[in-house]
Parts: sequence; C-alpha cells; structure tokens
Amino acid sequence: MKYRVIGTAAETRREVSVLSLGTMTFGTTVDEATSFAILDRFAEAGGTFIDTSNNYAFWVNGTQGGESEELVGRWLRSRGVGDGITVATKLGARPNQPTSGFSLDVEGLSAKVIRESAERSRERLGIERIHLLYAHIMDEKTPLEETVQGFAEVVANGTAGLLGASNHWAWRVERARALAAAAGVPGYEVLQHHHSYLRQRTDVLSLRSPDGNQGLVSGDLLSYLRDNPSLTQVSYSPLIAGAYVRDDKPLGPGFDHAGTEPRLRAVREVAAETGATVNQVVLSWLMGGDIPILPLVGASSVAQLEESLAAVDLDLTPDQRTRLDAAH
Repeated sequence: MKYRVIGTAAETRREVSVLSLGTMTFGTTVDEATSFAILDRFAEAGGTFIDTSNNYAFWVNGTQGGESEELVGRWLRSRGVGDGITVATKLGARPNQPTSGFSLDVEGLSAKVIRESAERSRERLGIERIHLLYAHIMDEKTPLEETVQGFAEVVANGTAGLLGASNHWAWRVERARALAAAAGVPGYEVLQHHHSYLRQRTDVLSLRSPDGNQGLVSGDLLSYLRDNPSLTQVSYSPLIAGAYVRDDKPLGPGFDHAGTEPRLRAVREVAAETGATVNQVVLSWLMGGDIPILPLVGASSVAQLEESLAAVDLDLTPDQRTRLDAAH
C-alpha cells in the first residue's frame, strides 16, 4: 500500500492509504459477513481510509440511513481497531423522514444539524473523534457563515477533526474557506466529487441543481485544486459502477459525447499493454496524475476489492499517461 498525508494542522492531519474504501452498501445490500470480510482484507492490505455517510443507505429499506455507519462501528469494535484507521463520514443529505426514493427534504447544514448529526454519527461509529467530516451536499438555504461556524464548533469540541465538502461548486468551497480563514477557524481541506478517466458532461442537470451537476470534477475545480495544492481530492465512483467492463451497466447520458469512444479505446489499449484490467488502469491514472486523486472504491465482494488493491502497484509509463491524457 502507498500513503498520503491529508490536512495541514498537526493536531488533525492524517496519513491515509491512497485507496479509500467506500461502505455505502455495507449493512444493507452487502450483508454483515461479506462487509466484514471486505473490511478485514482492506486492513490486511494496509488500507487505512474508510468512507461512509449518515444517510447510507436509506433508499434500500426506506429508512433515514445510518446502517453503514452502524456496521462500520461494529467492525471497528469487534476488531479492536485503533486510531490507525481514518474514518470519514458525511452529513447534510440525510432525509428528514424515512423514504425509499430521492428527496429534497433533507437535514441541511445549519449549525444545529451539524452539531447534532455529527454527534449521532460519532456514536454510531463508536469512535472518540470523526477523523474527517464532510458537508455532503450544498445547503443554499442556510447562510454559509452559519455552516462554517457550525463545522468549526464540532472541531473545537473534539467531535470532528478534518473538514471536507462533497458535491459543492468550486466557488462555494472557496467562499466557505475564505470565511473560515477570516474568522480564524478550520475550513474545508478535503473535497469529494465524482471523477473518472472518462469525462462526463457538466451540462446534464442534477436533481439538486438547475445549473448542472455540481457533484463532478470539472475544469474549474481542477484549476482550483492545482492552485491550492494543500487541498485533497477524493473521487467517488471512479469505476462508474462497473460501466468500463460490464455491458449491463450503461454509461448514461452524461457520457454521450464524441470524446467517450476515443478515451475508451485508449484505456483499453493501455490495459492490454500492461496486462492489467481497464479498471486498474483507471485507478492508476487517477492516483498518479499531476493532481493526485484518492480514488474511493466500493466493493460487494473480496474479489472486487482485490482488483482495486492491485491498481496501487500499477505504474503507468510517461508515454502511456500522455496517450491517455491526449485522447479526446
């Protein structure tokens, strides 16, 4: 395994594995025995970065979420895992009422929600401090100043360490960071968006925004990351739910453009040259780029996890990386 330091302050920064394990379906569609086996193998391989959320996975059984955090907490306690594992969770998108479908009626990012939801997450996880706490989605109804102060409060009282933002426009991240800096309080240091080798159209609207999909790594966000190297980018769904390799997993309208086929050809050619899988090439490309990305991978079996783990040791040549970058 390889590692990277995230965060800047000595009291909150963490050394984490370059591969993060997503546990969204653990405790629901992935049963406890399988979930524990995947977590055990990840830890055995040197994985130290686990991701969950307080709303995972409400849509499976029509709840408000919490099943994933509870399972991760049971695993941490049963294995006697110490502070060497970095646990990240999120708040803000938990539905206010049990539901099995998409809902705009979510908890949001008020100071009260941040304080209460962070404490409930900490209790479900059974840890003294949430190592990394994300604002899961944007909340444009709550003043940004209140959200910034709310997150500062949970850091000050020891409930959380590092702070992050997921599915946010770059300008919202920058404004929140500026407010935090002006107030002398901790700000967002880790970002989490969807990013993969295939480029996705940003003009395909998300359900939450009339202006496009704020959950994507786009040009403005890459520019922002390049100009702020102390920030860390974690990218979810890097393998697009299996769409690179499975015919039964269509790419969807976001990838319906002229650049998709050339990049698919390029990644397949590099996979054939290296003897690796297409998925492994995608993960290696993300981890080794000029803006290093920490891929957040899911797994429903140990075998799936093994494929992702092997990508850590796949080093693309400069020529291969140049060809991948140039395909369009």
